[in-house]
Amino acid sequence: MIGITYHNVWKRILDFVGACFLLLVLSPILLMSALLVRLKLGSPIFFTQKRIGLNGKSFTILKFRSMTNCRDENGQFLADEYRLTKFGKLLRDCSIDELPQLWNVLIGDMSLIGPRPFIAEYGSRYTAEQMRRHEVRPGISGWAQVMGRNSISWNQKFILDVWYVDNCSLMTDVKILFKTIPTVMSRTGVSAANHVTMPEWANSEEPAEGRPSE
Repeated sequence: MIGITYHNVWKRILDFVGACFLLLVLSPILLMSALLVRLKLGSPIFFTQKRIGLNGKSFTILKFRSMTNCRDENGQFLADEYRLTKFGKLLRDCSIDELPQLWNVLIGDMSLIGPRPFIAEYGSRYTAEQMRRHEVRPGISGWAQVMGRNSISWNQKFILDVWYVDNCSLMTDVKILFKTIPTVMSRTGVSAANHVTMPEWANSEEPAEGRPSE
């Protein structure tokens, strides 16, 4: 009963209060980052994308843009390694590109702590067990993030995400919060091995190549 009360009531209250506080405290960093993105990468300042959230419903995620909009002769985006600038890499390495998601937390699309939201195109690829990750709101940080982030496989992420759903509690969230700080400071696991971001998930242990994403 305590776990249910926390998940359905207190977690949302803490998310709202926490997002308000962090938006206020981090407002100088947010404003400076927005200005630098505009100067170095142009407009738009924000990268938006449909992601899968609570109960499988989609929402629009906000991030600071870290890549250029360079395309090939067919109008398709170039691979991530050609679009990610040094400035964009710095934003990603320091996780500053994720800060606009505090707005997603404020309006209830996301939580401060929870499984990371994946792109809407993955919706049809989940197994019933993997789909359980959507029984809670997606988070800015989560159990999979502090246990390896993008250095671990897709299958490992799903196992860790479902573990979080089964063990969601105030103490679990506090533990993840305190693990998030050294993870961000050390800049570990920002990218998958031999990739500048994370390769596309193909519903198998071996990911497919090619989908550019922020």
